[in-house]
Amino acid sequence: MVVRQVDLQDVMEMFGRVTAFLLLLYADIYRASDTVPLANTSATIEDMLEGYDIRLRPNFGGERLDIGIELIIASFDTISEVDMDYTITIYLNQYWADDRLAFARHKHGTPMTLTGDFAEKIWVPDTFFANDKNSFLHEVTEKNKMIRLYGNGSVVYGMRFTTTLACMMDLHNYPLDEQNCTVEIESYGYDFHDLYPHWRNGKESVQGVDKVQLPQFDIVEYRTIEKIESLSTGDYPRLSLSFKLHRNVGYFIFQTYLPSILIVMLSWVSFWINHEATSARVALGITTVLTMTTISNGVRSSLPRISYVKAIDIYLVMCFVFVFAALLEYAAVNYTFWGARAKKKTKKFKDGLITLQQPVDDEPDVVDETPLESEEVQMSPIVAIRNSQGTKITIEEEHMETPPNIPDLPRTCMSRGYLHDDLVRRKHNSTVNKKKKYYTSVKQRAKKFKVRLPRVKDVNNIDRYSRLLFPLLFLLFNVCYWGFYLL
Repeated sequence: MVVRQVDLQDVMEMFGRVTAFLLLLYADIYRASDTVPLANTSATIEDMLEGYDIRLRPNFGGERLDIGIELIIASFDTISEVDMDYTITIYLNQYWADDRLAFARHKHGTPMTLTGDFAEKIWVPDTFFANDKNSFLHEVTEKNKMIRLYGNGSVVYGMRFTTTLACMMDLHNYPLDEQNCTVEIESYGYDFHDLYPHWRNGKESVQGVDKVQLPQFDIVEYRTIEKIESLSTGDYPRLSLSFKLHRNVGYFIFQTYLPSILIVMLSWVSFWINHEATSARVALGITTVLTMTTISNGVRSSLPRISYVKAIDIYLVMCFVFVFAALLEYAAVNYTFWGARAKKKTKKFKDGLITLQQPVDDEPDVVDETPLESEEVQMSPIVAIRNSQGTKITIEEEHMETPPNIPDLPRTCMSRGYLHDDLVRRKHNSTVNKKKKYYTSVKQRAKKFKVRLPRVKDVNNIDRYSRLLFPLLFLLFNVCYWGFYLL
């Protein structure tokens, strides 16, 4: 009985060991069912590519292929107002499924990560950026591309590149503006019947935006948009990533606005300088005008040659107007001061001449006031020259008495200008009298419409009013300007 009990225990122990061994062996066999193809990866890849047609998309002739898109923003490099574009470095990941590349039954098996050269041997989406100007793929130390294959045929295609994208900017409010720049992703050849590109996780498909720092802009918000772009060759799905960029005005305040304000205030210094210090006031006015011109040229050099008026143009032009008005103010002061003195001297001189004048005859002689050159032209024998001066040789009967010594001349001599001196002098005197009457009537009419300027007894009052008027107007302009563009 003892021997039989011992043998039974040995048998049970042996049975337990065999069972454990079989369980371990079964687990190894089950685990190996997914990893056996990985034992020889090269042979697995060759088996996948055998009979693979790179020209045909997955599910060719069937349902359209879903392609998930993810973007990771590495950096915003530059934003150019002159070229209307911006440069950005991004990681682009594309996800799709290709049953022809399946090598295991479960997706959670060990994936195969391959170099970017493998993308040339399989079908990949013809994705491109619709607003791209220039792009390049980073190649340090190798091409920044990768392919990752999962056992069930899922594919991840990633790359890192830098691209310059067009961004049409509205610069009416520059530099107090906000711009909207986009990244447009689209399939070049496949329309929406073949491919369905979409943001893989909605707005979460875009990462790295919160880490981006720009010197002149702040990213206020970003949006992911899906739309259909209708072209002549078909309807293509397009993915759009829109950035709302708010420009920081701090740089322009210290580089443009503050210097312009100080230059305008500097031009007001001339109001406190004596009006007789001509060289000082003129030099100060011209210096401020030239400085404003230099600031305006510097601002325009960093902007495109656009036709419409920008916010900074309005400010610089108004500053230039204030500076130029300060220079004209001194011109008004100088003219008022020296013009009044000149009028007084002229009046005294005329009064002295009147007292010295004495009448010679009661009847003044007729004086021929016609210039010698004009008289010679009127007496010219060439008919064309006489007519060009508007001289018509006609003899008025009511002002003419037949001179006793005028010989009868033939008509040919009359046409050639051979007239007696008395006839010509009488005609000339009548023409001059008519012109004098006409000019006198015109002067009288002009006096009725003449606008009289207020007389300034003390020219220093102009400077006193300018000291108050110029700062108030400039302050009012700044309140209206900043209130309009900031509020």
